[in-house]
Amino acid sequence: MPLLEIQNLKTHFPIHAGIIRRQVGAVKAVDDVSLTINEGETVGLVGESGCGKTTLGRTILRLIEPTAGNIVFDGQDITRTNGSHLKSFRRKAQMIFQDPYGSLNPRMTVGNIVGEAIKIHSLLPKKDIPARVAELLKAVGLDPSHATRYPHEFSGGQRQRIGIARALAVEPKFIVCDEPVSALDVSIQAQIINLLQELQEKLGLTYLFIAHDLSVVEHISDRVLVMYLGKVVESSPAKELYANPLHPYTQALISAVPMIDPATKRKRILLPGDVPSPINPPSGCPFHPRCPIAIEKCKTVVPQWRELRPDHWVACDPALADGSHLAKVKA
Repeated sequence: MPLLEIQNLKTHFPIHAGIIRRQVGAVKAVDDVSLTINEGETVGLVGESGCGKTTLGRTILRLIEPTAGNIVFDGQDITRTNGSHLKSFRRKAQMIFQDPYGSLNPRMTVGNIVGEAIKIHSLLPKKDIPARVAELLKAVGLDPSHATRYPHEFSGGQRQRIGIARALAVEPKFIVCDEPVSALDVSIQAQIINLLQELQEKLGLTYLFIAHDLSVVEHISDRVLVMYLGKVVESSPAKELYANPLHPYTQALISAVPMIDPATKRKRILLPGDVPSPINPPSGCPFHPRCPIAIEKCKTVVPQWRELRPDHWVACDPALADGSHLAKVKA
């Protein structure tokens, strides 16, 4: 059952210039994105830095206002919701931020950080909040006595656990995980990933897991979306995507994932040039200036969203629908 449905979502940041601050352009951070996330699943969102992943996650939670499109959560359109309705939505949808150092208020104790949302939403009497905070800290693998300490007394992994406890404090249904392990050591990354999976199984959570590390996304995700220059270019179940990537950009990303077995070799696909500016994206297919299989039509025609395999969707030119022109990543 769909918990979140997004239709033609756009988030453009205006660029102003001159004395009268006239708008002269816009950064098209998210440009016409549609997606569905079912209850209880983990959807991975991958792509290069600057492709719009974090902006999409924050727009879904209305931390950034959308320019156009619709966001339907749990059957209710929250695109332009305000006041008490928005507050109610924010209890159901939370975020775990990328930076475990900058996302916690250094002047507040851990107990106040985790308990703040409980107070805001009036979920418990004041006298019962410390016990609830202790319960949350224990759930994320921290000693309840740490509630009296300050963020600077903890390591990066411990701070991220505090961030997870804060997100869980209001008993949400949906959590946007914005690269929650990218700033952590590899050994700590595995612990946090395992913790998120345990909490999902125990509490029935739904995740949008944003990352640029494809190996992490493969491990945790049920389904994976690939973004390029503000657009989703491919969507597929995780195992299918990694075994049979269809979009040339996805193939290039997967070709860069290190192989565990040194005897196994994978052809590396190097893309020419740099990512175009989201201020002035290319016409037609946004990937065509760097695409190794682009044809003349790609320069002018926006590719249609097509299901090439069961539940495997790709935005590639209709002429390539049979897959015969798609470069294959050889294992």
